[in-house]
Amino acid sequence: MADAPTADAPLAVLRAMYVAMLRIRVCEERLADLLLAKEIGCPTHLYTGQEAVAAGVCAALQREDYVFGGHRSHGHYLAKGGDLKELLAEIYGKDTGCSRGRGGSMHLVAPEVGILGTVPIVAATIPLAAGTALASMIRRDGRVSVSFFGDGAVEEGTFHESMNLAASRKLPVVFICENNLYSSHLELLERRAKDNIVETATAHGMPGKVVDGNDALAVWAAATRAVARARGGAGPTLLECRTYRWHGHVGPSLDMDVGVQRKDELPEWRRRDPIPRLRARLVARGVLPEELDAAQRDAEKEVEDAVVHARQAPYPDPAQLQWYVFRERDGAEQ
Repeated sequence: MADAPTADAPLAVLRAMYVAMLRIRVCEERLADLLLAKEIGCPTHLYTGQEAVAAGVCAALQREDYVFGGHRSHGHYLAKGGDLKELLAEIYGKDTGCSRGRGGSMHLVAPEVGILGTVPIVAATIPLAAGTALASMIRRDGRVSVSFFGDGAVEEGTFHESMNLAASRKLPVVFICENNLYSSHLELLERRAKDNIVETATAHGMPGKVVDGNDALAVWAAATRAVARARGGAGPTLLECRTYRWHGHVGPSLDMDVGVQRKDELPEWRRRDPIPRLRARLVARGVLPEELDAAQRDAEKEVEDAVVHARQAPYPDPAQLQWYVFRERDGAEQ
């Protein structure tokens, strides 16, 4: 799949991606502080370092398009338009959370902007994205489905089954593999004979492309082509976005003392931080640094306001413990 031109990306798209990445970064680093302070006890997988993937892909989507994520999906939720206050409240376990305080960090939902769910089970939402794509094709509603998943998910059977179904039926779905080189604490080549995830696309009969996942513009360009292909009826695409998580598999640590050889890697990947890279592009296009600094301050205030909201919000009523467990009909649990 050939590279899409990036020089003509609208300035509005660049601005939107930059703001999205700032919001994600500030949110994740604030959550890291709250985890260290033990104010949050919910198991939390941080997205710091991978912001360009969520921002770039979601900038290529329409509000009505469907998005599914996994255990590391705060970025997908925010980039697609999920409410920041509802995200923080959910992580605090509060009733105003996007899942009413019942899901926590890894179970996010915002159907009003197309986020139909994030699930911590590895590869679990890949077939769900294929399913909504099949529904969209049957309904002819023009929607595209996107599944975000990590490199560990491509080792699950449901990944291959979904790829086969999507390609054979030409479903309007885009598979986004965020290859951050680690599945929990195992490096890629400790689990695979070859570094060849993108070749899975050819094996299943669809285009595949490796993308610099720390370059938001490159991600947007590749995603724009893949989304247009899906929406036009030509079928699915696999994008392997190469990136790196800054924090450990779960929690605020940097994985420096748990047997993972990351001491030499992390400084190099931090030099490839996607946010300064996009900032440089914006400045080159004539955007004033003062405007970008203001966006940083706006993100910090928005996140802090969300933290205050989450702290003050009520917990779910214990009397509602069985809500959403059983089907309800006429107000009675079934």
